[in-house]
Amino acid sequence: MINIEFTHAFMDEVDVAQLERAALATLNHQGTSPEASLTIVITDNTRLHELNLQYLKVDAPTDVLSFPAGYTDPDTNAVYLGDILISYPQAQIQAAAAGHPVKAELQLLVVHAVLHLLGYDHLEAADKTAMWAAQGQILAQLGSPSINPPL
Repeated sequence: MINIEFTHAFMDEVDVAQLERAALATLNHQGTSPEASLTIVITDNTRLHELNLQYLKVDAPTDVLSFPAGYTDPDTNAVYLGDILISYPQAQIQAAAAGHPVKAELQLLVVHAVLHLLGYDHLEAADKTAMWAAQGQILAQLGSPSINPPL
């Protein structure tokens, strides 16, 4: 189950079904059960800045943060993958800079963050190549342009 939460200011700006499709497409691409669950929170720069400082010691806002959980509910055996927080204002800035719609940027951020929940990273060149390839394949399946940054 994909849970999506909003800061009230962004409720009318986000296509919930598109975000759900992006998360489910990523789970499917990676062979993860569609019964796995996660939470996506669309919020603002202030919240992402606070979390980025608290958890990564980076004193700046960011576009997306992933918090893997990997918790299995003992009653249902359902896996809770974790939480994703996205800054809508930062997504707007990045979309404008790249010349594509905010919807496409949000879709990329969801795919990217779900891959992080599933264990992908991009610190090393080989890992980055694998992650960007997976993102590109998933975005293509969703009919979205591949908007990965250069390697």
